[in-house]
Amino acid sequence: MNQRPDAELGAPTLDQARRQIVRYGLAADPQAVLVAARLMAAGARIGQAGEVHFGRFGLSTGRYRLLADLEDHGGEKSPSQLAASLGVSRATVTGLVDGLEREGLVARRPSVDDGRGNVVILTARGADKLRDLAPEHFTRMQALVGGLSPEERTTFLDLLARVVSGIDALIQDGPQNAGGSRG
Repeated sequence: MNQRPDAELGAPTLDQARRQIVRYGLAADPQAVLVAARLMAAGARIGQAGEVHFGRFGLSTGRYRLLADLEDHGGEKSPSQLAASLGVSRATVTGLVDGLEREGLVARRPSVDDGRGNVVILTARGADKLRDLAPEHFTRMQALVGGLSPEERTTFLDLLARVVSGIDALIQDGPQNAGGSRG
């Protein structure tokens, strides 16, 4: 198994986390801080790699996710539904749809359910784009986690879901309990 040195990951070591916690007079768990810092660094690197990956197909990660979400939901969704499912703002969806529409990968049409609103539809060209990129995309996605056994992937998915459930600790207003809690 390939292990990358701490410095290459771009996140602090356990000793660095301990020194920072002591320097600021905190009672935080250095290992918890280290795990969070490494996860954030890995997420940033994966995000950058994802942009390179989708750039091969003339897409961004956001554009791909929007196309895939449309495909997974019958090829049609309102902008507000897309924003909710992608976890982005309506303004972000508007920007993504504008670009995809210029390329003929999606189109807008009036909603049959809400005469005032529009829906975004996946065009045949957009569906073809997804189909064309699928073999390479899924091969590369599998290779990304190829160093993990099926059991490790199952454990990783469970752990990742538990970490994601703690994201509010980074974005909520007000001080958080540095000691955390175990569930």
